[in-house]
Amino acid sequence: MKTLTIVRHAKSSWDNQKLSDRERPLNKRGERDAPIIGQRLSEAGIRPSLIASSPAVRAWTTARVIAAEMSYPFEFLMRENNLYLASLNDLLDVIVEQDEGFQSLLIVGHNPGLTDLANFLCPDLTNNLPTAGVVSVNIDQDHWKLYEQPKTELILHDYPKKER
Repeated sequence: MKTLTIVRHAKSSWDNQKLSDRERPLNKRGERDAPIIGQRLSEAGIRPSLIASSPAVRAWTTARVIAAEMSYPFEFLMRENNLYLASLNDLLDVIVEQDEGFQSLLIVGHNPGLTDLANFLCPDLTNNLPTAGVVSVNIDQDHWKLYEQPKTELILHDYPKKER
């Protein structure tokens, strides 16, 4: 059994038009929402073996905040260039490359790829994974080869504005 958790980066700022897309930081709402999602992941008992993040500032910052909330060691956070604006196939390529010794993987990235991945794992789950949205599933297999739709069990589908 494997556990895959995907998190869309928290809300980013468009205030500084001189910044490249990769350099955009979190805005105030994003700074508020990222720790909330980290706490909810922790409360749900999700304990990733590996957290891999897009190198974009908004994603990397979200990953670091979540890691802090989960008491995950920063030195094991991984920046993965192929997660930046990744499509579904790009995401599957990154996942399949992970060591089989990792039982639980958490990925922080971007839409529309993450919404597509959420729906690949749980068909018709959502039409949009919102900023700081999370989907976590148990995968009924002992490897990360997900090119064929795996049998999954939804553990968590959450986002900061969701009623609790």
